[in-house]
Amino acid sequence: MSDITPSLVKELREKTNAGMMDCKRALVEAAGDLAKAEEILRKKGIASAGKKSSRVAKEGIVASYIHLQGKVGVLVEINCETDFVAKNEIFREFVKDITLHIAAAHPLYVSRELVPDNLIHAEREIFAAQVANKPANIVDKIVDGKIDKFYSTVCLLEQAFIKNPDLSIKDLVNSKIAELGENIVIRRFTRYMIGEDLGER
Repeated sequence: MSDITPSLVKELREKTNAGMMDCKRALVEAAGDLAKAEEILRKKGIASAGKKSSRVAKEGIVASYIHLQGKVGVLVEINCETDFVAKNEIFREFVKDITLHIAAAHPLYVSRELVPDNLIHAEREIFAAQVANKPANIVDKIVDGKIDKFYSTVCLLEQAFIKNPDLSIKDLVNSKIAELGENIVIRRFTRYMIGEDLGER
């Protein structure tokens, strides 16, 4: 287990596009052998998610969730490749889980690519000021780590799934791609909260 380094997990993830936890489990099962771990993922159908993720997803559904007291509302568009999967119970349960997660976890963006550059620049300046007393050669690494943590707070795909914190939402999406055999894309969402000002978290 001690030989399973983060860099090895990252390498397997890049080769297969499987989730981090899936990669780690496969590497543990394969005693750190990268080729064996890749084979394990392929047998489970997890590695195939990477190939499917490049296919166009034009079908899907728009779903909503209103908190019982009517204080929070979520509207989300999630796409798949066919109307057949859009009507599938597994897909619909997944969409429901995503709306509940958004209501509870309050992400601001789907992915880190959608976070405005000026916001990241401002956060970097704040984080750099917080560690200004540290040696110059490690400041950038500390700030990068804090930025990654920031992404995991505000980006839906990088948040820990509320029903299973061992999974990120991206890992959950990849597991459903493997299970349903189609590309799945969380396209966009809006979250409303009573009394909340625009731009306020």
